Amino acid sequence: MINGAHFLLYSSNPDADRAFLKDFLKLRFVDVGHGWLIFALPPSEIAVHPAETDFVQAHAGRKLAGSILYFMCDDLSAEMKALQATNVKCSEVLEAEWGIATTIRLPSGMELGLYQPKHARAK
Repeated sequence: MINGAHFLLYSSNPDADRAFLKDFLKLRFVDVGHGWLIFALPPSEIAVHPAETDFVQAHAGRKLAGSILYFMCDDLSAEMKALQATNVKCSEVLEAEWGIATTIRLPSGMELGLYQPKHARAK
């Protein structure tokens, strides 16, 4: 039986991005040694979207499916205000049929999605 998921986030500056997840997003974590932090995620969902091209990441000698991470919230405006109060920059807000979305810039320059869904949740 599958009992969880482990999401890999590749970064050109993993120490800074780990600190961001710990200090700014306040995700719980365990330190498995040498500063290697594994973060707890909130309840999660997975959806399969069509791709225009192969979207893969080489890992452990295999070509694994690529993915995009969106954190979800109940009130995007309030979450953005809370993040901005800690000097976390959010992109412009996108209004779509599936939700209201922004992105959060990590220290490495990568961005993570953040959205308030309009669709039913698979909780």
